Amino acid sequence: MRHFVYAAILALIPAGAFSQDWESGYRALNQGDYETALREWRSLAEQGHAAAQNSLGIMYMDGQGVTQDYGKAIRLFQLAAQGGHAGAQSNLGVVYADGEVVTQDHAEAIHWHRLAAEQGIPNSQFNLGLMHAKGQGVAQNYAEAARWYRLAAEQGHGGAQNNLGLMHAKGQGVTQDHVEAMAWYRLAAEQGLTIAQHHLGKNYARGQGVAQNYVAAHMWLNIAAANGADAAGNRDIVASRMTAADISEAQRRARVCMESGYQDCD
Repeated sequence: MRHFVYAAILALIPAGAFSQDWESGYRALNQGDYETALREWRSLAEQGHAAAQNSLGIMYMDGQGVTQDYGKAIRLFQLAAQGGHAGAQSNLGVVYADGEVVTQDHAEAIHWHRLAAEQGIPNSQFNLGLMHAKGQGVAQNYAEAARWYRLAAEQGHGGAQNNLGLMHAKGQGVTQDHVEAMAWYRLAAEQGLTIAQHHLGKNYARGQGVAQNYVAAHMWLNIAAANGADAAGNRDIVASRMTAADISEAQRRARVCMESGYQDCD
């Protein structure tokens, strides 16, 4: 799924009236007031305001309050990206990697994602990691992939946290370390990332990187299954090794965990 960046880093938006107008447009967009967002951003974009050009580009890309126009969206991204706007650079990276609205070009995607990643955009850091891991537009390099994943993971990017966990589990580009893998899976799981919840459940069941704990395994597998993962089979295997009281406790903990937004899961 494509993920576009509105404001790269708020600090990159010049202070003053321009900043206030951009933020006014952003508030309007979040309230579903596309007309006000368009009015604010179109005026700024015509004056060369990179953040507004980028934001307007996303509206044209997604057809929010305007007729969807991929060509116009990309031209706006390019204007902003050439002006150094990290969000627009990241968005161009996404567009070229996807190849849905332009000819797919992994090398071009790498170029734009790298510029954005070097400005600290976690989405681009994650995508660079993914492309280095797959060898897309660049020679496959697990160590480089892990380096970019870590930068994004340390900023709280759930996908990067999960993938860094996988690399530690497999020893790809990093020393194999199941304890470290579990730590990253847990961070991603607490953000609601279903695949990480599934990994946690399986590792608790195996006692891999953590003491074997069927109650915790059942809880995370149950949560993953409820969120759409193909985890019910593993959950039921774990359940066959548990007492009825333990299953009931695991189910209770799963409810508490989900109701807390994955913040009370122990």
